[in-house]
Amino acid sequence: MASFWEPGSLRRQHPVVAVRPNDDAPESSDRWPTSIPAVAQLLRDGLDLAPGVTFLVGENGSGKSTIVEGIALAYGLSPEGGSRGARHSTRPSESPLSDWLRIQRGIGSNTWGFFLRAETMHSFYTYLEQNPSPTGDVPFHEMSHGESFLALLDTRFDEPGFYCLDEPEAALSFNSTLALISVLRRISDEGGQVLCATHSPVLASLPGAKILEIGEWGMREAEWEDLELVRHWRSFLGDPGRYLRHLLD
Repeated sequence: MASFWEPGSLRRQHPVVAVRPNDDAPESSDRWPTSIPAVAQLLRDGLDLAPGVTFLVGENGSGKSTIVEGIALAYGLSPEGGSRGARHSTRPSESPLSDWLRIQRGIGSNTWGFFLRAETMHSFYTYLEQNPSPTGDVPFHEMSHGESFLALLDTRFDEPGFYCLDEPEAALSFNSTLALISVLRRISDEGGQVLCATHSPVLASLPGAKILEIGEWGMREAEWEDLELVRHWRSFLGDPGRYLRHLLD
């Protein structure tokens, strides 16, 4: 995929070239969220984002969702999910990270974006009911969680923009996760860009994706085969009893 733009051509940069800390970004401290090693690294070094799909993989509390949220808000997306124009809120819970970041946008890139976060989808569906599109929408609230998720992919993931996803596999079965992989590949092939936090070794297996493993070390690039996530799942599926007897005895 081309990652640059030339006058008079159709070749453009991807939507987000890099995320940089503002001049007033705080240093690491014992206060959340700067106490998280990955967040401290982002505020110190910034982050270059590759074209296509980038996965953030790590344990609960490692900071992957905080980073996706901060970058999504810095890009101008709704803190509770949706596109740049969506404005709905239940209870503000976002971190101040977005205030400390600036987005380096690609030359000639599409400014469309979408933030998908599993825990606020009910609120987002209500917002869509109250603000219907001119062409109409599917009845999200009348579907199962997984069905509504897939319907959202079909109706909103249709432009080559910047997509931020926070653990999208939470609503999806194995087969539906495979369907999501094909959606992410299509977005990438059409010139879009994806930043996705995930716990799913299936989703993270997308060929060609960049993977950043997040933990007490901060952020580091990793291959799928070397992820702790993959090693743990392989070990568990190979011998569940070895894990369960320690938990249930």
